[in-house]
Amino acid sequence: MSQGIKVLCENRRARYDYHIEATYEAGMALKGTEIKSLRQGKGNIKDAFARVENGEVLLYNMHISPFEQGNRYNHDPRRTRQLLLHNSEIRRLQAAVQQQGFTLVPLRVYLVRGRAKLELAVARGKRLYDRREDLAKREAEREVARAIRERERQPR
Repeated sequence: MSQGIKVLCENRRARYDYHIEATYEAGMALKGTEIKSLRQGKGNIKDAFARVENGEVLLYNMHISPFEQGNRYNHDPRRTRQLLLHNSEIRRLQAAVQQQGFTLVPLRVYLVRGRAKLELAVARGKRLYDRREDLAKREAEREVARAIRERERQPR
């Protein structure tokens, strides 16, 4: 974690289910009670996804719990939220998503100098054999690291 960045919620499953091709940092248009609730760590992007519509990027299915002291000013927990990106980035995202098999997946939500940011990835879904291959590769790396540690421990 870099200085000045506080991770609020993360989609760990995304790296398992998708090949990440590119990532973008996007601001989020939030209401007052939403940012207060996010700062308390009450956000969830597990089922969230993004789409490019009418020249803007919209985030769907992100759940932000209602703020406890918000009473009548509270928001709808699953409302559609606008992501703030430059026009050139939006055009790049739109071109990438129009290709077969690509989608926009949020990876994490974090604070940078008090502003909520979302790390958005252009991703392609993994097949079952890709996941198995990744697991086998990870297990092989663990075995190699374990063998190296054991070898270093042995007296000479």
